[in-house]
Amino acid sequence: MKIIDVICSEGKTGFYFDDQRAIKKGVEHDGFSYIGDPITEGFKAVRLAGESISVMLVLEDGQVAYGDCAAVQYSGAGGRDPLFLSKDFIPVIENNIAPRLKNRELSSFRELAEEIDTMKVNGKRLHTAIRYGVTQAILDAVAKDKKVTMAEVIRDEYNTGVEFKRVPIFSQSGDDRYLNADKMIIKGADVLPHGLINNVKLTLGENGEILKDYVKWLKDRIFSIRQSKDYLPVLHIDVYGTIGNIFGDDYDKMAGYLGELEREASPLKLRIEGPIDVEEREGQIKAFKELRKALNKKNINVEIVADEWCNTLEDIKLFTDEKAADMIQIKTPDLGGVNNIAEAILYCKKNGVGAYCGGTCNETDRSSQICVNIAMACGADQCLAKPGMGVDEGYMIVNNEMNRVLALTNWRANNTGK
Repeated sequence: MKIIDVICSEGKTGFYFDDQRAIKKGVEHDGFSYIGDPITEGFKAVRLAGESISVMLVLEDGQVAYGDCAAVQYSGAGGRDPLFLSKDFIPVIENNIAPRLKNRELSSFRELAEEIDTMKVNGKRLHTAIRYGVTQAILDAVAKDKKVTMAEVIRDEYNTGVEFKRVPIFSQSGDDRYLNADKMIIKGADVLPHGLINNVKLTLGENGEILKDYVKWLKDRIFSIRQSKDYLPVLHIDVYGTIGNIFGDDYDKMAGYLGELEREASPLKLRIEGPIDVEEREGQIKAFKELRKALNKKNINVEIVADEWCNTLEDIKLFTDEKAADMIQIKTPDLGGVNNIAEAILYCKKNGVGAYCGGTCNETDRSSQICVNIAMACGADQCLAKPGMGVDEGYMIVNNEMNRVLALTNWRANNTGK
């Protein structure tokens, strides 16, 4: 099967681009916007509408495969590529990538994805969002050619040996961390609530008291409105380095506070994402290792999740090799080609580190569906319900795609040759 044409269309994402540096500096909410000036290059305001590009591959039998280019909510921060605006990057796809894809045979996803992921234009690699969307389309095209799910393509080309099953779904609340937690509990999300604890004054507390009260409320709320006594979700809260801020990066004090959170959460398991942010990779690895050492010394079983400064496949391998975290968020758009998502999950699993197939609220329905296929094919430990911050839509997209893959692969296994 050949690709005969490449078509692009502008799109919106399920959320927004936010200037993380400005938010950390304390800009205030004004309705759904922010008051204050942006800091990160490319931002005309602290919050901008998220943009995407759909890349459609027209196949010679008339089928159309597609993927969506998208970048994370906090673009331009934490060592990531700059702000991704569709008008700036559609010409790059049309002028540089389309000629390379036209008339190409779809013999292998892995080979063609790696070619696109590593290609350079004027001596520079393509923006991660472009590599992300184009390789999604290639994966869909190969699956359409072989008449199988995208999960089966990944399983077979990477020899994962995985038996398809549900991957625990992690749902995120956004700022509405109370009402949205109720939605998660009613829906039975496996992991919750993310929480968006990104401001000391408003969401953490100068001594961590706001977050501690929230964890207590969350546990009580789960036991109050859960619809099954067997429902014991994992609590996973992203604090964006703010715990390090209030304790002056004192590892012993940070560990003591995390122990207090663990007691409030018990008997539920607690994960804390990004407890400290030192603004560069090697320092981040060292800080996480020191914090884990302090936790082990106090026999505190809170799991540490890496996110910031763990953006590329190389980063993920380094954090894994250094045992700098209990779990690593594989921030899918930051890795560029989706071939790297498969590699990252498999590397984490092989080396005993939790593999969280994450991403961002600022993606699309299509990129979310494709990430589910890869997570299932590689046996990820959890995957993010995305896009958006409304809970229901993201959970629906990820949950339903997961069940479609299971239903189709089970049917195929029971109807070989039919």
